[in-house]
Amino acid sequence: MDFQKELESIFSGKVSIDDETLEINSEDTSIFHVRPKCVVYPKDVQDVQSLLKFAADNPEVTLTARAAGTDMSGGPLTDSVVVSMTKHFNKIYSVSEEFAVTQPGVFYRDLEKETLKQGVILPCYTASKELNTVGGMVANNSAGEKSLTYGKTEKWVRSIKMVLSDGNEYEFHKLTREDLEAKKSLDTFEGQLYRDIDWIIHEKIDILRKEKPVVSKNSAGYSVWNIWDEEADTFDLTQLIVGSQGTLGIITEITFALMKPKKHARMLVMFLRDKHMKVLGEMVNTVLKEKPESFESYDDKTFGIMLRIFPKLLKKLGGNPFKLMLDFLPEVKMILTGGIPKLVLMAEFVGDTEEEVVLAANRAQKSVLASFEVSTHVTKTQKEGEKFWTIRRESFKLLRENVHGKHTAPFIDDISVRPEKLPEFLPKLYAIMADYKLIFTIAGHIGDGNFHIIPLMDYSRPDFSKIIRELSERVYKLVGEYDGSITGEHNDGLIRTPYLGQMFSEEMLSVFKDVKNVFDPKKIFNPHKKVDGDMDLLLKSIKKEVKE
Repeated sequence: MDFQKELESIFSGKVSIDDETLEINSEDTSIFHVRPKCVVYPKDVQDVQSLLKFAADNPEVTLTARAAGTDMSGGPLTDSVVVSMTKHFNKIYSVSEEFAVTQPGVFYRDLEKETLKQGVILPCYTASKELNTVGGMVANNSAGEKSLTYGKTEKWVRSIKMVLSDGNEYEFHKLTREDLEAKKSLDTFEGQLYRDIDWIIHEKIDILRKEKPVVSKNSAGYSVWNIWDEEADTFDLTQLIVGSQGTLGIITEITFALMKPKKHARMLVMFLRDKHMKVLGEMVNTVLKEKPESFESYDDKTFGIMLRIFPKLLKKLGGNPFKLMLDFLPEVKMILTGGIPKLVLMAEFVGDTEEEVVLAANRAQKSVLASFEVSTHVTKTQKEGEKFWTIRRESFKLLRENVHGKHTAPFIDDISVRPEKLPEFLPKLYAIMADYKLIFTIAGHIGDGNFHIIPLMDYSRPDFSKIIRELSERVYKLVGEYDGSITGEHNDGLIRTPYLGQMFSEEMLSVFKDVKNVFDPKKIFNPHKKVDGDMDLLLKSIKKEVKE
C-alpha cells in the first residue's frame, strides 16, 4: 500500500515517509528499534478521525500515538503508522490556580512556565520534565520526585477527550451513579462501552480486589480496579485511560488539577558505603517515619560521572561558579574521608516556614544517626538542594551521554515493592544481579520502593538478548514473591507486556483483554502493548548496535 498517497487524499496534516523521519521515529529511549511505514502529523481532531476511518477500512494498518519519544519501554514504536502529536496538538488552552486544560503534545516544561505564573504546579512531573510531554505522562501514568506525597498522574487528571475506534471524540470524567446510568442508556458506541466496562467490573470484582497491586506505584496492566470508587459510588474511566499507553484511543485534550507547592524546603543528604547496603531498607523506613515530601536516590556510577563533567554541571546549575564550588564543600569533605558513596539518598522536607523545615530535616538526621553510622548533611538553603536535584533529574541523560563503549539498557528499570519489604528484597535482588557481572546503575524513588536499575551494556555482545530474557524472568519472579510491580511508572510497552503473567493471573490477563476489546474491537491502537505480548517481537526488535 502507498501509505503517503492514500493518507494525503483524506488528511490535511503532513505525511512523511523519508528515511530520516522514519529513523527518528524508530526509537525511543528503550533498547528497541522498530521502523514505521510512515509518520503522520494531524492538525486537528478531524484529522485524527480521518486516520481512524483509514485504519478501520484497512485492517493491516494500526495507529500508534507518539509525543516526545522519552519512553523507555518501546511504547511508541510500531511497524505501521506513527501519529506524532507534538507538531500541532501542542496548545495550552487555559491555566488557573486550580486547573490546566491542554493538548497532549504540550511539553511539561512549557506547561510549568504557565502554571508557575499562577503560583501552582502539576506535581506528578518526571525526572525528565525538561524533555517529556503531558500526553506521555498520561499515557504511562508517570510520576517523579514528588510522588511519595502527591501520587502519580492518575491522581491529577480530571477529564480526558479521546477519539475512539468508532471515529468519534468523547470526553471522560468522574460520573455519579445517576450519570453512569444515563450513559449506559445511550444506544450508541459510547453507551455500549459504559455498559460493557461496568459489567466487567461487577462480574470480576473479586479478582480485581484480589489482584490490585498493593504498592504505591504501579503502571502494569490496565487499572481496572481504579474505575469504580466503591465508597463514593463514582465511576471514572479516566482512571483506566491514564496508563493505557495509547492502546484504547488517541487522546486529544486533558484537564489537570494543580496544586500550590510549599514555599520552604531543606534536604537531608546521606552518603552510603558498601557496608550500608545491607541495612538500606531499615534506613529508608527510618527516614520515612519523619514524612519527607520527596525521597530520592542515585548511585556511585552517576556520582562518578557527575565528578567527571563537573564544569558542565556548574553551567547547568547557573549562578556564580565560585559560590557553587563552595556549596559542594560538604560533599567534598565526605568524599575525602570516605570515598565516592555507593548510594546517595536525598530526603526533602517542605513546609510553610523556614523553621518548620529546618526542624524536620534535623529531626530526620538525628533519627538516622541514632541507628546508623553514616555520613549525613542537611542543606543550609533551599538553593543548595538544587544541585542534588539537578544530578538526580539528569542521571539517565548523564549516563546515556557520558559512558563510552557501553550503553544504557533499560529492561528491568522500574521495579517497585513496598518499602517495609526492602530489607528482605534488596539482598536477593543484588544476588541475582551479581550472577551476571554487569555494570549497572541504580537511581529512583527510594521512598516509594521504586528502583530504576539500568545495566550498561554492549548491544553487540552475542548473549545480549539471552541476558535480557533470563534476567527479566528472574527479577520479575522475585518482585512477584514480594507482591511488587514490574513497572512502577515506565509502563509495559514492548519490554514488559510479555512478562505480565509473572505479576497477574491468567484470569486477570483475560480481564485486560476484555477491556481492550471493548474499546478497540478492530485492534487499531498500538498493538502488543498491555495485551497480546509477543516475546518473539521483543527479541526481534532489540537494537543490534547503538549509534554514538
